[in-house]
Amino acid sequence: MNALDTLIELSSQMDLEHAEESRQPVGRVDASDNKHRTESTHPSCFTPKARPEFTEREKRAAFTHPAQLPNGKNIVLLKTLLSSACERDCYYCPFRAGRDFRRATFKPDEFARLFSKMNQSGMAQGVFLSSGIAGGGVRTQDKLLDTAQILRKKYQYRGYLHLKIMPGAEKEQVYRAMQLADRVSVNLEAPNTERLAKLAPHKIFIEELLRPLRWVEEIRKSVPAYKFWNGKYPSSVTQFVAGGADESDLELLNTTHWLIKNVRLTRAYYSAFHPIRDTPLENKNAVNPMREHRLYQASFLLRDYGFELEDLPFASDENLPLHADPKLVWANLNLIHNPIEINNADKHQLIKIPGIGIKGAEAIMNARRINKINSLSTLKKLHILADKASPFILLNGKKPAMQTAMSL
Repeated sequence: MNALDTLIELSSQMDLEHAEESRQPVGRVDASDNKHRTESTHPSCFTPKARPEFTEREKRAAFTHPAQLPNGKNIVLLKTLLSSACERDCYYCPFRAGRDFRRATFKPDEFARLFSKMNQSGMAQGVFLSSGIAGGGVRTQDKLLDTAQILRKKYQYRGYLHLKIMPGAEKEQVYRAMQLADRVSVNLEAPNTERLAKLAPHKIFIEELLRPLRWVEEIRKSVPAYKFWNGKYPSSVTQFVAGGADESDLELLNTTHWLIKNVRLTRAYYSAFHPIRDTPLENKNAVNPMREHRLYQASFLLRDYGFELEDLPFASDENLPLHADPKLVWANLNLIHNPIEINNADKHQLIKIPGIGIKGAEAIMNARRINKINSLSTLKKLHILADKASPFILLNGKKPAMQTAMSL
């Protein structure tokens, strides 16, 4: 199998990994209000010094994704595995041991050489690299580290690199990954030990999955930033299979909230479960994609908007309502009869109002230093979703014309 065919085999299922994914038109996204500005990231707008030739078939086969980096920059990201050979038998996974499909494996230098060519050609600006586990987590992690080392040293690649930490990896391997990568991740898959047993019965939640995320934070606290790639600490993320183990949104967000507070997790990704043929969960119903969307909204409220877990509007089954944004549901319960005065509210209060994100709150605070805000039209000039905010605010002690509060 040549390198291109190997890439096709290894990249074909990477839509399961949501890291850095930009699902809307590529651009900066307001976590609360879904506003975005589009920027072209088509390879034609890249102007690298060298442009190795690719055939049309190679271009079609490149499994690249529009992605948004932690700093908000938009890039084209290659997501792939180093190997689809795996000794684990996770019930939801297309790469699980024993499943009948064609396996493929890159050698570290082989992949590094191919990606370097793609990067120079403008086909991919960054890479997300994971792997199936063969020969144990330590051995597999060594191969991922070897690949990253070759990319950075031999091919002088200085672009974005996201490295997956394998279950069972050692602390020194985590440290080395942090020295080579811009971002590291460990997929927890489920929110706790009990739920993980329903998804991946031979993975150990605390020792294999949660511990490496704790190590990342321990290392950040004990080692100066200049010793890491580009002199910065790498960010850390995780992913859950939402609905795969019949867990509730409360369970998922409780674990997410703990990770944000205790190991400075940059963010959690949620992959709505859908069944894969020839796996133990092939007959399980797919999860409504809207659930995934609501989980993202709620996690941003916890991370960026000052919400606590008890603020979120869970139903009696401990799940979020699917019909509306959780920030909007909260506001309908808490602000309709207690609207916030725009002209004297602090930032913490302002960002809890639907239609006002973090940048919007800062714009309001800057604008009212000059003149009081008296109208919705003034808010609109500040790029606030004024109609969405109007049911929950006062302008100089008066309520604006009432709008419909409950909507998507």
